Amino acid sequence: MLQETLLTAEGLKQLQDELEQLKTVGRKEAAEKIKVARSYGDLSENSEYDEAMSDQAKLEARISEIENMIKNAKVFDDSAIGNEVVHIGSKVTIQNTKKEKFEYKIVGFAQSNPDEGMISDECPVGKALLGHKVGDKVAVEAPAGVLNYKIVSISK
Repeated sequence: MLQETLLTAEGLKQLQDELEQLKTVGRKEAAEKIKVARSYGDLSENSEYDEAMSDQAKLEARISEIENMIKNAKVFDDSAIGNEVVHIGSKVTIQNTKKEKFEYKIVGFAQSNPDEGMISDECPVGKALLGHKVGDKVAVEAPAGVLNYKIVSISK
């Protein structure tokens, strides 16, 4: 069964842009690396050729992955959803028991980037926050144990 990919309109555009870049510039660069590596002679002992072929395989795998994500994309309209409860597309500020605050945007798995504060609706924190309101206390099962948070604010 193919899993649908939940995306914001912005996330879909980013995937489409990445796909276009990989299919044009990325493929051209990969072909050029292979051509240069072939010019070094004997392919059986040519590490540059092996590396260029491996890079090309990774590029094609990423292209295929993005094409599947786009094909199975379900774009949600976050403008039609309010700020009463946490949902995909929400920016949520939470506070732990030490009064430290964290802000996350809840996104679909394909857009997740924790370093930029974008967490998946499938990760422990994201999943625990979904459906809750400002003021709710949320317990998150994590490898380090149960983490307790309070939802401080919800916005778009």
